Amino acid sequence: MLEFISQPWPWYVAGPIIGLVVPVLLLIGNRQFGVSDNLRHMCAATLGNVEFLKYDWKAGKWNLTFALGTVVGGFIAYTLLHNPDPIAISQATKSDLAALGISDFSGLVPVEIFSWSGLGTLPGIIMIVVGGFLVGFGSRYAGGCTSGHAISGLANLQFPSLIAVLGFFAGGLIATYFILPILL
Repeated sequence: MLEFISQPWPWYVAGPIIGLVVPVLLLIGNRQFGVSDNLRHMCAATLGNVEFLKYDWKAGKWNLTFALGTVVGGFIAYTLLHNPDPIAISQATKSDLAALGISDFSGLVPVEIFSWSGLGTLPGIIMIVVGGFLVGFGSRYAGGCTSGHAISGLANLQFPSLIAVLGFFAGGLIATYFILPILL
């Protein structure tokens, strides 16, 4: 059983499971799903004297529980279900990444960028620090993160979520085809 669940799940299994999130949330009385609000909830729980953070953060306890479960689940998956086989990446993708200077495909992410030594480089600082700031700022500015807009917002037929998802997708394409080749 452990070997079965440690293998990658196909899209036709994982996709419907993710898709069931919205109906379950509607059944339990919540209409929103996302992860980016959790930082605000944590700040409101600890720094509630700031005007922006004076709200009923306890209404988001289920979302904090989800975020904690994501971290715990990731830890369990890595420590107990870790698949020692290399990640299946197509040869075309490996060739494209090798042309950008990435040669180690043994981990989940390229260690040339996402490591302490990679953080000490200009591309590492731009991608990890500046990119992380932009993702946080963008999710707050867009009124939610990719999961919130793409899963809940689109399921609720919200036009702003469609615009946000199109922006996320366009940003990913721009980063992949224009920014990464310059940085790497």
